[in-house]
Amino acid sequence: MVLTQSPAEHWRSAHGGRTVLWRAVLTLLTAALLALFLLFITLPVASLFLRISPEEFLSSLTEPVVLDALSLSFVTATVSTVIVVLFGTPLALVNARRDYRGRELVDTLTDLPIVLPPAVAGLALLMAFGRRGVVGQYLDLFGIQIGFTTLAVVMAQVFVASPFYIRQARASFEAVDSLYEDAARTLGASPGTVALRITIPLAQAGLVSGAILSFARALGEFGATIMFAGNFQGRTQTMPLAIYTTMQGDMNAAISLSIILVVISFAVISAVKIVTRRKY
Repeated sequence: MVLTQSPAEHWRSAHGGRTVLWRAVLTLLTAALLALFLLFITLPVASLFLRISPEEFLSSLTEPVVLDALSLSFVTATVSTVIVVLFGTPLALVNARRDYRGRELVDTLTDLPIVLPPAVAGLALLMAFGRRGVVGQYLDLFGIQIGFTTLAVVMAQVFVASPFYIRQARASFEAVDSLYEDAARTLGASPGTVALRITIPLAQAGLVSGAILSFARALGEFGATIMFAGNFQGRTQTMPLAIYTTMQGDMNAAISLSIILVVISFAVISAVKIVTRRKY
């Protein structure tokens, strides 16, 4: 007795075979694209580590230009991050909890430095606070000069890094259940007490991750800094500017500074992931 498949069974068999084949093809294609993308990202970074020996790396760290850039970068990035947190936290809290006329405009202006080209940001700061700027010309009458000073470095970093903290802080505040705040108010807590004792502690993980991102952005700032603060060793030459300068004559120093920034960037991403994971 010969068993034959019905047309429906034959269609399902053939269709199932094609489905398995297409799944295999898509899996291989996805794996190939993922491998190419990872290779494109990791190969340039790995090349930095392959082009310099550990001895050359340690030797470059003792050079004055490297030491000056390291110390200046960490100091200015830390100061700018503190400023961003102090002034950005109230702004983010108000925008997250209050509905007022012009809030969308404030949010747009807050996010503007993210999409603004760094060179444009630096030129704008120079036109505002430079010696002949809109504000700087009046400060110059009192002997106060901001452009091409360490203060200019901090201002440039604050300008470009603040949106990274404010956006994260606002999202963190919006994620806090307002029931906790309402309960505190019914018990007689003032708005300041509610913010300090309820809202900010509950949003702490998001605020920390935002501050870390802001610090990393400030540490890697280049365009606005060189336009507004210049490139003077020990005064305005941060690590990105030192890389640009030293690669023309001392490649080992440029690679060493680049490796440091790569390690910091990796550490920042890991720290943000850890903080965010703890939030949940």
